Amino acid sequence: MLASYRPHYGGPEILSIKELPKPHPADDELLIRVHVSTVNRTDCGVLWGAPFIFRFFVGFPKARHVSTGTDFAGVVEAVGKNVTRFKPGDRLFGFNDHGAATHAAYVVQKETAALALMPDDCSFEDAAASAEGAHYAWNYIRKANMQAGDDVLVYGASGAIGSAAVQILKNHTGANVTAVCNGKTIERIRSLGIDKVINYETEDFTATKQRYNHILDAVGKSSFAVCKQLLKEKGKYMSSELGPGNENLYLPFTTMFTSKQMIFPIPTDIRGTLALMQQLLAAKKFKPLIDRSYQLDQLAEAFTYVNSGQKTGNVLIIMP
Repeated sequence: MLASYRPHYGGPEILSIKELPKPHPADDELLIRVHVSTVNRTDCGVLWGAPFIFRFFVGFPKARHVSTGTDFAGVVEAVGKNVTRFKPGDRLFGFNDHGAATHAAYVVQKETAALALMPDDCSFEDAAASAEGAHYAWNYIRKANMQAGDDVLVYGASGAIGSAAVQILKNHTGANVTAVCNGKTIERIRSLGIDKVINYETEDFTATKQRYNHILDAVGKSSFAVCKQLLKEKGKYMSSELGPGNENLYLPFTTMFTSKQMIFPIPTDIRGTLALMQQLLAAKKFKPLIDRSYQLDQLAEAFTYVNSGQKTGNVLIIMP
């Protein structure tokens, strides 16, 4: 089968596409024909092995998988004799934030892995784009205990995490959402049903007089110090990155007993996220934002583009 191959940690220049042996499922595994995957920020961390501590989760001293890829949408081709949860022909999507070798024509997954059935009318493209960013978005929302009626600002609303967050907040949580993005993506964010959108290129979002229960920096380009003034009493700030000087690792402790807090929740329960996304996709309450698609043999180009920080929503990899 055709699959991505990397001999060690490094940038896109180390990637190649090779003919690798087709995997065979063990008794408790599924063999899945991958139709679509994505290249996302987690994939970049897995490829580069950065930050260095990430290598203790994805493989040290060498990466656990020679193929890249963390998410997918595809069809079950065969199952091991002990598998009862899924059957051949099932259309699934899944995600593993420690790497899943899904930039390949086929992949094997444990029956207990984070997998979910795709809704009948959901495309492989939409399913694949509803995993990684949505998982991190839902992690912030539920661990910050965001509620219906809360005022929430999402900075970086046009990324995979941000565009998922604004939709889940509006269509599932029932929050009042303010989205901050660049000018070229404003209409796409409004098309998701978000009414209040700020163009950070022409307007300083920190100058608004509105105050928020929660602020989610979905791209990690702001800081607690900058956003603190926008928080209500008992308000919470979250970021998808470590922040200046890795401050987001210690700020949750130093602000724990203050009136405005920084929280940095560790993402958990991917299966729970996929179950939610299955429901939202089926109910037409979620539409992933998709930037562009690449073929598998353009994988290095896709990684270069995603790592540039310029993508809008999700970048797809179409399998041969």
